[in-house]
Amino acid sequence: MYVNRRQFLAVLLVGCALLLRVDLPAAEHTKDSLDDVRKNVTDKKAVLIDVREQSEWDDGHLDSATLVPLSALKKGEQADSLPKDRIIYAHCASGKRCLTAADILKKQGYDVRPLKAGYMDLLKAGFPQAK
Repeated sequence: MYVNRRQFLAVLLVGCALLLRVDLPAAEHTKDSLDDVRKNVTDKKAVLIDVREQSEWDDGHLDSATLVPLSALKKGEQADSLPKDRIIYAHCASGKRCLTAADILKKQGYDVRPLKAGYMDLLKAGFPQAK
């Protein structure tokens, strides 16, 4: 089968575009246990961020968490308020958005560890809810 130059370049461009997809999370959920997470946050070795959106936060959030919405991170906002000398544990509702947040923050040099446990799971695990 003969492929002309234009067809070859089109296939090459499509292949490159597929290889360069950046919307798929590369981060993986942390292997740190929830007990380790709680201890590190209590001992000030880590901070816990909630990457859900403001309305979700307003419906309830963890006492030890700081709101850093994923939408703000995607706009390049709020990351500079986070400490680079501590672990950043990120959580959301179901463990998916925190992977995207982790990718964003890792590119900026943060030691970010996304939690597989979502907000309700963390409450069930004994993380105190803010009053």
